[in-house]
Amino acid sequence: MNISKGYLLTLVAIFAYLSWQLVVPFLQYILMAILLAFVLYPLQGRLERRFSPTVSAFALLALAITVFIVPFVIVLAAVADDAARMLQNLDSETLQVAEIERYIAAETGYEVDLAATLSDSAQQLGSVLVEQTTAWIGVLTHALVGFGVALFLLYYLLRDGDKLLAWIRDVTPLPSDVQDEFYTELDEVMWAVLAGHVLIALIQGIIAGLGLFATGIPNAGFWTVIMIVLALIPLVGAFLVWGPAVVYLLAMNQPILAVALFAYSAVIVGISDDYLRPIVVDRYAQLNPAVIILGVLGGVYAFGVMGLFFGPVVLGALIATINVLDDNYERLAEEYGMT
Repeated sequence: MNISKGYLLTLVAIFAYLSWQLVVPFLQYILMAILLAFVLYPLQGRLERRFSPTVSAFALLALAITVFIVPFVIVLAAVADDAARMLQNLDSETLQVAEIERYIAAETGYEVDLAATLSDSAQQLGSVLVEQTTAWIGVLTHALVGFGVALFLLYYLLRDGDKLLAWIRDVTPLPSDVQDEFYTELDEVMWAVLAGHVLIALIQGIIAGLGLFATGIPNAGFWTVIMIVLALIPLVGAFLVWGPAVVYLLAMNQPILAVALFAYSAVIVGISDDYLRPIVVDRYAQLNPAVIILGVLGGVYAFGVMGLFFGPVVLGALIATINVLDDNYERLAEEYGMT
């Protein structure tokens, strides 16, 4: 390596690091824009046959706001409202504080005043919330700016996506056929996660949520969202919500509703997983459940909420890269003098 190449590589490393620092504060929103662009890009190509790239991108941006972003914000607000009502309903009578106090006194011999403790904790929490008002305003401002960044990025990814892909292919030091194989496998991984797991989890959660609504489970909307998230994790699923809901109905002396919810959830939700998942997943890359579990859980820690999708994609992309390398290693070794 000569001095010129070393200098340029050093500059690339420095500017890459600085660029990453610019990206990190809005990583969630950037990943959201990339996800929406991936879903909508095929429509962009079809619209460009009739309209200009700018008009097509604006139309799909409006579609994304109407179909994805606005419903997401509405659902998020509804879930937050349900969670707030749940916290407000945790009063002394609901928690049966007196009975808990008597139980502690009988078992340990110590008398405690849980009501006073809860009241003091509530006052302290109120003081903290007042002090954190400025921080909450900052969070709201960051969210608004982040959504703005996501929308602008989505527009340019749709309008100039073909140019971006062409540039990536041009600077990638791999033969065209190897790049074709790699991007094909990566595309299959993306759709396998999106259609085979995210879509199925959404369907399962909604189906299970209908059972909660029909049987009168409190805060059914909140628990439906929780079931959608849990359904993303193989071997866990929505049972962690509808199972306790059945127990709750039994405790409330509603055995008929409990049996109905159990039968509905076990049969209908189970059928949706047994039949829909193979139909959808078989069209795309096969991902082991271990990859999904590790990807979802690790993705949440690494990328936040968007990690529910991008976590499995990263692991699937690693597997796809290894497969492409294994298929083409000998030829690439000969062409580039690798040993």
